[in-house]
Amino acid sequence: MNPPLDNAQVNKGLWLGLLGIVIFSVTLPMTKLAVGSIDAPQLSPWFTTFGRAAVAGVLSLLYLGFGFWRGHRQKPQGRQWRLLGFTAVCVVVGFPLFLSLALQYVPSTHGAVVTGLLPLATAGMAALWFRQRPSLAFWACAVTGTLLVLLFMALHSGDGSGHIAIQLADVFLLLAMLSAALGYIGGARLTPSLGAERVICWVLVISLPVSLPLAFIHAPAASQSIGWASWGAFAYLAVFSMWIGFFAWYRGLALGGVVRVSQVQLVQPFLSMLFAVPLLGEQLDAATLGFGLGVMATVFIGKKMPVNGAPPKPLAAKG
Repeated sequence: MNPPLDNAQVNKGLWLGLLGIVIFSVTLPMTKLAVGSIDAPQLSPWFTTFGRAAVAGVLSLLYLGFGFWRGHRQKPQGRQWRLLGFTAVCVVVGFPLFLSLALQYVPSTHGAVVTGLLPLATAGMAALWFRQRPSLAFWACAVTGTLLVLLFMALHSGDGSGHIAIQLADVFLLLAMLSAALGYIGGARLTPSLGAERVICWVLVISLPVSLPLAFIHAPAASQSIGWASWGAFAYLAVFSMWIGFFAWYRGLALGGVVRVSQVQLVQPFLSMLFAVPLLGEQLDAATLGFGLGVMATVFIGKKMPVNGAPPKPLAAKG
């Protein structure tokens, strides 16, 4: 039996978890600021994706090298390499690329509502992956939240015709959410055996042979005028969203317990919408806020519903 967590440790975990979520909640408006729009483009989605991964990968290489010098010489083995590769495809390429492509067309507040279903999507997919049995009430919340998101996307098609439709940007947002959910599950599967911080570092390091050359290939031309705000947003995405945020988030989960600390993830869509107002000058209309709160409510209720089955065991290195 695991020893009970003392209050000081739980509180520290909650604060670190909240810090991680605050960092992640700025990702959507910062991505929008980095890529601009179709009418006023800045950094390309491809450079934003691979450039941020390359910067974070170099930082991760330094971090792992320092740890190796200090005697922390554990490396992934066997099947762990394959799952690291799968996680890299999801969180290094899939999520940031699809998000960057989507936010060229829609406001970040729109993206916050659609991706607000991510915690529930992650829980549902994890239950299927690990052969757990969510209750009917859990699936009812998942279906309700999904229907709310689909209705929001349909009513905010943005084509100006008044017709109900789903934009290509919404498809990108759904693919981003799917990528993030799968990537979170892969990372969670590896964390017990490798350690929280080293998982994201190894994911980024093994991505360097791809992310670094592609970042140079898609780098903006010298003649292209990129605003300082876009470069600042790119720096934030590389250092905080892709790297430091995971340190705080994973460490908070380890200190305070996954069940307790994961609850702070519920405020992420709301914080993303709030940050978009001063950073981008976006308008937070009543419909967007209402749908956002509705999605958050389904996630909150869904996370309270029982999921039967034993938690997954640490991934063995052999195989």
